[in-house]
Amino acid sequence: MVMPSDGRRAQPVELNRPTTILSTRDLRKSYGDKLVLDGIDLDVQQGEAVTIIGASGSGKTTLLRCLNWLERPDAGEIRISGAIMGRNGSVVARERELARQRCLFGFVFQRFNLFPHLTAVQNVALGPRRVLGQPREQAEARAERELRRVQLGEHLHKRPSQLSGGQQQRVAIARALAMDPKVMLFDEPTSALDPELVQEVLDSMRALAAEGMTMLVVTHEMRFARHVADRVVFMADGKIAEQGPPETFFGNPQDARLKRFLRHLEPTA
Repeated sequence: MVMPSDGRRAQPVELNRPTTILSTRDLRKSYGDKLVLDGIDLDVQQGEAVTIIGASGSGKTTLLRCLNWLERPDAGEIRISGAIMGRNGSVVARERELARQRCLFGFVFQRFNLFPHLTAVQNVALGPRRVLGQPREQAEARAERELRRVQLGEHLHKRPSQLSGGQQQRVAIARALAMDPKVMLFDEPTSALDPELVQEVLDSMRALAAEGMTMLVVTHEMRFARHVADRVVFMADGKIAEQGPPETFFGNPQDARLKRFLRHLEPTA
């Protein structure tokens, strides 16, 4: 240890330690005889962008849906900000408590699921009004801020039929953000879009990651995984087969199934 010039003992420097905001332990889920999640252990740090990749049927979407209890896990534990998801003490939480807990997550699905008779602002404000109990004026002010955040300031009062698919998906992202979630979950958010509209959605997600939003993204967009994610997770047969920072994950994969998966994607990665 270096001694200060006045002879006093130097004080140890307090290191900034990452904060685990979301964790799972031994998470399991089956549908009938099919085991879909087989003992998932995962820790996500606050501000981390994690992409989840893998072949169809590997458990990616089921993992996301179990995290906020859209699907009820068969076993295991999920903690978000230290609280056990889906539980009220030692018993399963009632639906009202589950709804409150789900507000900790923002979920963006493959399909936009916007109300066709409502404008963009009204679609985004609906959750804060009905779930959080905010007055209309407050909820719509928040909705406008979130829509501008995803570059839709010129489309606030348009209905979904007046928007492109990419714009509708960005409304869906704004809708999730308006609930002020701790963690954003994206389930293949560009898979339903025409190729020319994909980039505008990815750009909005990239901006959120740059702001420090905690994100889990199930995706087949390997460029996004390479250049935006802090960590990439590969799932196979209901397990996490390999994970790591993009440079080592893509540059030096270890799992044989991951190597085959990446070779298959190589022309578009």
